[in-house]
Amino acid sequence: MTDVIQKPEAPLNFIRAIIEADLKAGKHGGKIVTRFPPEPNGYLHIGHAKSICLNFGVARDYNGQCNLRFDDTNPAKEEVEYVESIEEDARWLGADWGRNRFFASDYFEQLYGFAVRLIELGKAYVDDQSAEQIRENRGTLTAPGKDSPWRGRSAQENLDLFQRMRAGEFEEGSRVLRAKIDMASANVVMRDPTLYRIKKAHHHRTGDAWCIYPMYDFAHCLSDAIEKITHSICTLEFENNRELYDWVLDTLGFDPRPRQYEFARLNLTRTVLSKRKLIQLVSEGCVSGWDDPRMPTISGMRRRGYPPEAIRDFCERIGVARSENTVDVALLEHCVREELNRHSARRMAVLKPLQLVIENYPEDQVEEFELQNNPEDERAGTRKAPFSKVLWIERDDFRQDPPPKYFRLAPGREVRLRGAYYVTCTGFDTDAAGEVSVVRCSYDPATKGGWSQDGRKIKGTIHWVSAAHAVKAEVRLYDFLFGIENPGAEKDFKVHINPDSLEVLAGCKLEPELARAKPGERFQFERLGYFAADSRDCRPGALVFNRTATLRDTWAKIEKKG
Repeated sequence: MTDVIQKPEAPLNFIRAIIEADLKAGKHGGKIVTRFPPEPNGYLHIGHAKSICLNFGVARDYNGQCNLRFDDTNPAKEEVEYVESIEEDARWLGADWGRNRFFASDYFEQLYGFAVRLIELGKAYVDDQSAEQIRENRGTLTAPGKDSPWRGRSAQENLDLFQRMRAGEFEEGSRVLRAKIDMASANVVMRDPTLYRIKKAHHHRTGDAWCIYPMYDFAHCLSDAIEKITHSICTLEFENNRELYDWVLDTLGFDPRPRQYEFARLNLTRTVLSKRKLIQLVSEGCVSGWDDPRMPTISGMRRRGYPPEAIRDFCERIGVARSENTVDVALLEHCVREELNRHSARRMAVLKPLQLVIENYPEDQVEEFELQNNPEDERAGTRKAPFSKVLWIERDDFRQDPPPKYFRLAPGREVRLRGAYYVTCTGFDTDAAGEVSVVRCSYDPATKGGWSQDGRKIKGTIHWVSAAHAVKAEVRLYDFLFGIENPGAEKDFKVHINPDSLEVLAGCKLEPELARAKPGERFQFERLGYFAADSRDCRPGALVFNRTATLRDTWAKIEKKG
């Protein structure tokens, strides 16, 4: 098993308590086998990360096994692209399934055989009602359902019809195989649920070998049994389905058999995690794709620059519980900032450039200042940054008429250039539109390295990039995709898309060290935030960086107050 999914000292949540009790009682021969069973009809998101950390984590911590199993029972919506993306994302998070990668389609013949056995036991029948008629006759929470007129068919007739369904004799939607349970059950799920339906679609693995496909509730429990899963861990929306899970396995005589346990799914502020809504965002062009850095998908977060360690830390912090709650997205960003602060190299970058000319600095002189790569990591070392007469500074770091408590450059003001010198503003130039185009300064040679020998204190420190040595880049500033706390609760959630969720800045000026940035590499741009070289678009000579997170950490303030 991998040793990076969760820390061995992970807290004892109710799932782990169940596992420890089962081990103590000697159940399942002391073995623990879990599974992560995604449907390959979309990309993984942060909610799946919670399930990955839980399932692979408990398997590792109890010397067990966790399978990756694709629930590929709906060929109309599934693609190889999704299979490949799921594997890539899960592996990036730290999941290691070794040889234990399976598909529900691996068991299609066995599942068909189990369905035949249910028919022979008188526990399943072929129904000729349409999907609409089945829905109408299912009843309500307060009224029982009505028996299908085909419920009394003999086992022989049902077997014949089911075989002909498999042979492709009937049209899609004309017949289904249903379990024969109880149309008056208090649990609507148990009112003769559909087990198989006709679907004449090409399957990404089995091709056109099948035209009937098992429903999730039927395939899932039996796949668990086939793989000898001990603890089938799923989210709370499947709680009512547990009765059907147990009925199928008990009716078919599995002993010992898996047990299903449910935990609360992840709900995150300012985010939608419904796969249907995420597909909508992609298909309708609201975002650039599944890996758009504003998406809550694992691929989107990876492209934005989130480290896998931060996502695992977040999943551990929110814990595993039975009760539903909504987690503040600020906690996720806090975990990201903590990880990046510890491990990302510091660099200087000017996103909205304004030229600064040091008038008393020698015309052709170039110095190199040694700057720390990361003050949080003594092993990170240093790098050299060139310094010259003409620099780039942030436009916000100069004001003609500074407001109160503004400690950056203004006429007559002195500031520290990070790691270089003190400079004093002696004047500025404006363009035809009246915008400041050049800031003019003088420097104090006695303050080399950014420190004064006479002990005078400077409140303002700004970053800079040598104009002669700067490299150009495009920088993409990402913000929350939605402007409200709970967009998923809205009837038309797309109305609440934040129009300022992406700002693209061209012509940014970066220190020359960043010319060698590799796709996906993460940095702290000093005073600006955390950024990552775009994994798709960044290349030598055409640098593109994504803002991963700002420096401002609201969650840290919440924790401090608490």
